Amino acid sequence: MNINSRLTEWHPEMTSWRRELHAHPQTAFEETFASELIASKLQAWGIETHRGLAKTGVVGVIRGKQTGNARLRNIGLRADIDALDIEEQNDVPHRSQNPGKMHACGHDGHTTMLLGAARYLAESRNVAGTVNVIFQPAEENEGGGRVMVEEGLFNKFPCDAVFGMHNWPGMPVGHFGVCSGPIMAAFDVFEIIVRGYGTHAAMPHLGIDPIVTAAQIVTALQTIASRNTNPLDQLVVSVTQIHGGDTWNVIPTEVKLRGTVRTFRLETQDMAESHMRRIVSGIATSLGASAELHYDRRYPATVNTPQEAEWAAEAAADVVGQPQLDTNVLPCMGGEDFSFMLLECPGSYIWAGNGPSDNGRVLHNPRYDFNDDLLPIGASYWVRLVERLLGS
Repeated sequence: MNINSRLTEWHPEMTSWRRELHAHPQTAFEETFASELIASKLQAWGIETHRGLAKTGVVGVIRGKQTGNARLRNIGLRADIDALDIEEQNDVPHRSQNPGKMHACGHDGHTTMLLGAARYLAESRNVAGTVNVIFQPAEENEGGGRVMVEEGLFNKFPCDAVFGMHNWPGMPVGHFGVCSGPIMAAFDVFEIIVRGYGTHAAMPHLGIDPIVTAAQIVTALQTIASRNTNPLDQLVVSVTQIHGGDTWNVIPTEVKLRGTVRTFRLETQDMAESHMRRIVSGIATSLGASAELHYDRRYPATVNTPQEAEWAAEAAADVVGQPQLDTNVLPCMGGEDFSFMLLECPGSYIWAGNGPSDNGRVLHNPRYDFNDDLLPIGASYWVRLVERLLGS
């Protein structure tokens, strides 16, 4: 592998930054520890530093000192900085010091890899253009990427292209995966409130049972994927919560269902919501109950533009070699709010191998811990991508 020698030299330092971040996790728009650490390091390296976008976001501006013709003039590199509401189960010195919070998705590693790249780029400035290093809060559920865009990210820090990266458990360290087109799914959530008529459980004929109604709705929702969707398309409808009733002998008045819908195409997303409304209303009416559907489109699909995906692949191959690069990875039904940045600017999202997924090393698991062996590899990818796109 062609790992940048300076980043190899800084590997122990980068590991200490990553573990410090891991020990102090904070969630959406409250990432003050990470924000302070990021800003202090950027400033110490002489990088123009801007704070306050999306509350805890940080953007560093690195201007190259070379002149000449480059493929692009301004690019953005984005890392997410937030943690999750999970109680960590790892017994390591750097385990979370904040109860109920942990870096179970590797955003501590994402932040560290971009910091390492920023340090190198600030030291060399051997490019003919500007690099905006974007440290984004609130990726998990709360759409910090959307907020940064709405607050003028690309107006304040113009980018000809923007790039993101996520560690990928199950893919060997030293491997990358990317594809043109959709790579992560749209993320929608829903709540269905089913209302009936409460009564004694021994006398169900005197009431209208919302539990029976809700059960039929759950089953019928699965027909959206199996009978309303083109078999060559992709759709997931998952009911993940059922709340209703308080005791053994009472049929309740109300039941709540909650869940998520995942799609890649807007047409499929529209179809799924439309059929959900038909099913929920129809089943409730047929059983004498009532029901209302609250449907919230959280994140759009993450769609890589072809040219930028190709550039990302070329940079990754430069670092790890062509055999370790998969340019046709199967998209994931997970969601990612980097999608909001891609709606405004062409770009690409790439996966970096994080090693075996055994012993809890899977995303959002209480025993997950980022693989520090990836740090200089991921940082080298960022540096090589910048050198390719902004090199004179």
